[in-house]
Amino acid sequence: MNTSCLCMLLYFLCTFHRALSANFIDVDVGIVLDMESWIGESIHSSIMMAISDFYGRNNSYKTRIAVHTRDSKGDRLQALSTVLDLLNTVKVKAVIGPETYIGSELLGSIADTAKVPIISFAGKSLNEYPYLLHIKEDEISMAKSICALVESYKWRDVVYVYEDSDHGSELLQNLFELFQDKSIRITYRIAISASSENEQIVKDTTVIIVDMSPSLASRFFPNAKRLGMMSKEYAWILSQKTIDILQSTKFEVIESLQGAVGFRSYVPASRRLHYFTKRWNKKFTKKVHVLAIWAYDTIWALAESIERVGVRQNGTLLLNEILKSEFKGMSGELKITEGNLISNGFEIVNAVDHGERIVGYWTLSKGITRTHPSFNDVIPNGWTVPTSHGKKLRIGVRTKLNLFFVNVVYDTQKNVTNATGFSVDVFNTCLQALPYEVTYELVPYTNGSFNDIIQKVYNKEIDGFLADSTILAKRYKFVDFTASYTDLGLGTLVKTNRKDMWIFLKPMNVNLWLTFFAFLIFNCLVIWAIEAMNHESESTSSQGIGTIFWLIIMTIFSAQKEKLTSNMSRFVLFFWLIMVLIMITSYTATLTSLLTIEQFEIASKGGTVGIHGNSFYRGVTVNNKQRQYYAYKDYADALTKGGKHGGADAIVDEVPYIKMFLSKYSNGDYAMVSSEPITSGFGFIFAKGSPLVADMSSEIAKIREDGTLKNLEKKWFDTVFLELPQDSSSKPKTMSLERFAGLFVISGVSSFLALMISVIYLIRAKIMEVQSIIQM
Repeated sequence: MNTSCLCMLLYFLCTFHRALSANFIDVDVGIVLDMESWIGESIHSSIMMAISDFYGRNNSYKTRIAVHTRDSKGDRLQALSTVLDLLNTVKVKAVIGPETYIGSELLGSIADTAKVPIISFAGKSLNEYPYLLHIKEDEISMAKSICALVESYKWRDVVYVYEDSDHGSELLQNLFELFQDKSIRITYRIAISASSENEQIVKDTTVIIVDMSPSLASRFFPNAKRLGMMSKEYAWILSQKTIDILQSTKFEVIESLQGAVGFRSYVPASRRLHYFTKRWNKKFTKKVHVLAIWAYDTIWALAESIERVGVRQNGTLLLNEILKSEFKGMSGELKITEGNLISNGFEIVNAVDHGERIVGYWTLSKGITRTHPSFNDVIPNGWTVPTSHGKKLRIGVRTKLNLFFVNVVYDTQKNVTNATGFSVDVFNTCLQALPYEVTYELVPYTNGSFNDIIQKVYNKEIDGFLADSTILAKRYKFVDFTASYTDLGLGTLVKTNRKDMWIFLKPMNVNLWLTFFAFLIFNCLVIWAIEAMNHESESTSSQGIGTIFWLIIMTIFSAQKEKLTSNMSRFVLFFWLIMVLIMITSYTATLTSLLTIEQFEIASKGGTVGIHGNSFYRGVTVNNKQRQYYAYKDYADALTKGGKHGGADAIVDEVPYIKMFLSKYSNGDYAMVSSEPITSGFGFIFAKGSPLVADMSSEIAKIREDGTLKNLEKKWFDTVFLELPQDSSSKPKTMSLERFAGLFVISGVSSFLALMISVIYLIRAKIMEVQSIIQM
């Protein structure tokens, strides 16, 4: 009896289940994954959990996803064949996968031809294939986050290492465009094949940004550590593609990654994610992968879209419903735009203490946000300049150069070449301020010209040249220059003439001197007359005119003590003072110029000009008779003799050299009377394409702005230079009467008006006095 009842119950349940199932419409969906990989396995497990959760909550829906799973075994051809079989044989309505790369053009054309949505977890995003959707991190967002990190540390040159595959690196192309806008260069690109032997990988390990699969990275980083390249001098940035290497179970791999920084897709915390993670951890020991989380949300979006389309399913309608899907899933706001998933940003993860910690975030709206107090200590200050795996830079120097700029000394005990001087101090100051360490050794050259050593830099025999090197356009064909750290142009050096005892009269011509003294006497008489007409004045005529004359003379020195009693007298004196002030100012400026320009005038009118015998500009910029000199003592002797006695009337040289001469001969009567910016000053020389050029130029600008460069100049050229403005190369014009006629007109008219008014007042007073007498 019990057996019969049990059989009846089982029969009833089976019949009821078939009746319920008959009310559901199965929708075939293909899944193509590498089931032998952890990522493929985790995506598949997440999909199955999502289907169970979705229909457990929506058990009244009429449609059900029927899964057809195929294993691609990690082979691209196998994956492609499986996709075609699902579309042509099973007639699936959608395909999820693969997670391994298949050419987007080929996969997209298959999807568009079949008009069936294919939701891939890998591949390049292409807008021309609407039926191909990508549930993966946006490569443009990935590039922007890396660019923001590099820019935040003011790095100007990076090395990019990527996995050499048929599809290339989409990230590399985006980085090129973003770095170009920020003046950041990718100096080296290193493509490493997945089949590379360890020795081959070791050869190409001077890196910063790494974009490769975790399997290849697990061989790459241990070799980098053995080379000593995981030290603080190197900055390692892992892309989203590489960051999963932090989940490695191999101690050697984790240990080699210490200090590296990477980006992982950011998934906001939520209650649904919390409970999903708890269920996941009960089943698996590894951390849930972000692709598994996205796959979970994708199934919910797909199942909801299938239900909305209904029984009469159509690929185009299903695609439109998927694209319209916008809901808050476990991964946050899930939305697909132009075939791509909208990014939530990235976590910035640091490999530390054989584990990892989140030290910041990057989002498109806020950029980089630091969350850890030691974020600045996470990433190294920089990296060594890529010179054969950390070798010192070889910087050439010339012996027997100008001691003020570069003084080369060989230490026989230590077998080391050292150098001091103004150029050396500027060079070392800038190097020490760089955000990365640069070490160098000096390579002395006794023979050879500047151009010979520049050729050695061009041939890569040395990395740079430290000297008082003039920046010239023709040299840019072979080397790169930093910004100038000295004054620009050529200057003219003269010995000032102090033998003319009447030079103080030269600022004003004869007419102006005579007019000035005539007005002095005229104003003196006017003020005396006005004061004499003032009834309050008690002085005699002889006393009054003497006092007034002395008062007018003293106004030139602002030392008068006598007081005027008439307002008209003060009126005349006011305009006289204005005229005197203007005359004194002009006289002083003209006399100053005359004191320093006389010798230059001699040189410019056919005098003899001295130049340095080894200068690049000899015979080019100077048209006068030339004499060549090779030492500063020769300069001084030549200027002392003068051009008429076998010397020179002036010396033409670059401004920094003239300043050095003036510092050495500061007690002599020498001055730089003019300069023309026809040369670009001194700069440091590096090989073409060297990353140091831009960084050193930036530091030169900084020390120029903060006064450090000025202090170094005072250290080596400790003197005050007598120098005139740029337009002082010709003798200043003598002050003439025509230039100051307006002043004399104003002074004369004011004096005349004051005198007339005083006369009128005097006549009026006399008339009133006569009238009062008559009335009496």
